[in-house]
Amino acid sequence: MDGTARQFAIERPPVVALPIAGSDQLFPVRRVYCIGRNYAAHAIEMGHDPDREPPFFFQKNPDNLSPSAEFPYPPKTNDVHHEVEVAVMLASGGRDIPVAHALEHVFGYALSLDMTRRDLQGAQKKMGRPWEIGKAFEASAPVGPIHRVAEVGHLSEGRITLKVNGELRQDGDLNQMIWKVQEQIAYLSEYYELAPGDVILSGTPSGVGPVVPGDVMEIAVEGLGAMSVKVV
Repeated sequence: MDGTARQFAIERPPVVALPIAGSDQLFPVRRVYCIGRNYAAHAIEMGHDPDREPPFFFQKNPDNLSPSAEFPYPPKTNDVHHEVEVAVMLASGGRDIPVAHALEHVFGYALSLDMTRRDLQGAQKKMGRPWEIGKAFEASAPVGPIHRVAEVGHLSEGRITLKVNGELRQDGDLNQMIWKVQEQIAYLSEYYELAPGDVILSGTPSGVGPVVPGDVMEIAVEGLGAMSVKVV
């Protein structure tokens, strides 16, 4: 339906848009795909075999992405975990994208967190239910400014870290991804029609753990800089 030709029955929700480093323009978000257990050491710490099985994805909502320097501790949980990730922003999409051409669709990359209500996620796993109640809650994906590919290139390797109150918790390298960014894009395009504005959270290294209000998370990725997020 053409929204310009008809009036909406209720107030139209705002477009979720993220800042771009060095620009006054914003990146509009369409969908958010998140790959699970994409670093071998993290798969092991979560009790799974790190062998290269087909990838799997869950989704967050566009408005779960938050450019704020604060993370509000969510309700109905006593066990919220940090997961540092690189967010991949797409400028174009399509179906059945070949791996060899997948990176041509990337607009840029950003620092991100996949905050998780681990106790709720664990309960859903035991019942064989979807994870979204543990993953897709308000402000569950703090995200930094987007760095354009033209400025930073494609990130196939580089250190990725997370500290809590100065203590190193997560320390890995992007080259440890089981499924590389281009493979994630190609795989998703077999099942969905990807489009401009889609975002992929590309997985987290080992060392995930809990945070509490007052903690300060410092995340860094070689080539993307660093940012701090306070739990409030």
